[in-house]
Amino acid sequence: MDILIIEDEPGIYNFLKEGLEEEGYNTTIASDGIKGVEKFFHAKPHLVLLDWMLPGIQGIDVCKEIRRHDKETPILFLTAKDTVKETIEGLRAGANDYIKKPFSFEELLERIKIHFRNKQEDEILTLGEISLNKSSYQVFSKHKEIFFTQREFALLEFLIRNKGKICTRDEIIDKVWNISFQYDTGVIDVFMNSLRKKLNLDKENGYIKTIRGVGYIAND
Repeated sequence: MDILIIEDEPGIYNFLKEGLEEEGYNTTIASDGIKGVEKFFHAKPHLVLLDWMLPGIQGIDVCKEIRRHDKETPILFLTAKDTVKETIEGLRAGANDYIKKPFSFEELLERIKIHFRNKQEDEILTLGEISLNKSSYQVFSKHKEIFFTQREFALLEFLIRNKGKICTRDEIIDKVWNISFQYDTGVIDVFMNSLRKKLNLDKENGYIKTIRGVGYIAND
């Protein structure tokens, strides 16, 4: 699991990095709010540890910016602010949890584990009116369940996880088909046609568009 630490105090982010990596997590550090937003969309972490007081952009605004594009990734505020008003403000901005400084690493670790368990138990990805439940392997479009083969499900999941990014046919073959050698990528088009038909998506104007000669891109 990848954790993004957005924190400007070296003593704290080095402490977190060392402790979390000893527990088997991968970590990325951003020392101000602007870099934090950039690294979130570049690294696509599974969880964010976010300081409230940051240079560049305050943590509350970082949280809001992330939530504009991502509703699922857990965000945990690390802050000395502890009034009811500030706690509510953080939660309304989209944070999942609120840990007051100074905190024990053991408490933080347990909170992280809880959020990862919750995320794994019922991970739901969305694309417009389409929702995909990773845990139950169900897909709904306009509240109606659509039934997919295992490969179609994996293809849709990959495209949704990479919303806004062009997914080349070679990437899809590598990540969805798990084939690293040269392979006829034309098979992807067959599965894509079936997927679009089941979801009743227009080839050019639907949520999943074809980038001719390159691959596909999913957008809300």
